[in-house]
Amino acid sequence: MFHAQILTLFPEFFDSPLSCSIPKRAIATGLVAVDCIQIRDFATDKHHTVDDTPYGGGPGMLMKPDPVVASIRAARERQPDTHVVMLTPSGTRFTQAKALEYTEKTSVTLLCGRYEGFDERICDYVDEQLSLGDYVLSGGEPAAMCVLDSVIRLLPDVLGSAESAVLDSFTEEGILDWPHYTRPEVFEGKAVPPVLLSGNHANIERWRREQAQQRSRRSGQ
Repeated sequence: MFHAQILTLFPEFFDSPLSCSIPKRAIATGLVAVDCIQIRDFATDKHHTVDDTPYGGGPGMLMKPDPVVASIRAARERQPDTHVVMLTPSGTRFTQAKALEYTEKTSVTLLCGRYEGFDERICDYVDEQLSLGDYVLSGGEPAAMCVLDSVIRLLPDVLGSAESAVLDSFTEEGILDWPHYTRPEVFEGKAVPPVLLSGNHANIERWRREQAQQRSRRSGQ
């Protein structure tokens, strides 16, 4: 079983995405376990404070190191072999290759930030820093769910067809997927490419690879 832990101030964020589709089935069949850990539970003052103003001035608030590090330690106690990942814009870009790498681990813990980010000292207590891209989210929760979803679908026996995961976009050498078509054969004057109707599997395979390469070049892959 793959164990995922999410360190967050908003565990309820994950209720909906984990209760439908592929994640729901993976959890229900015992292939995946997901535990959300409330960082605020590790604050020691009566107000359960998890943020404070930055030294040196500046806008916004930072997540304090003491409750965050305490939550990381609690996650490691629950899953001693867990790989702790901080979701942060300054991290390494998340890729399909990284998702595949995570499937080789028994447990991954995703640390979600809020406010203006983390006290820098927290970085010393995680194994890796990860980013979805060069844009700003309201917190690490959406990023964590993206990472978790992409990993879950790659785990053995999660998808109904093993081929589905193998043929996903980016799986092979960073190449995007080719265009797909289904019925009707003609829709509002737009026809399915004739090669897909030819029954010639070699030509179809060649066309798909060419289309995938063209699409990847256009997107800068």
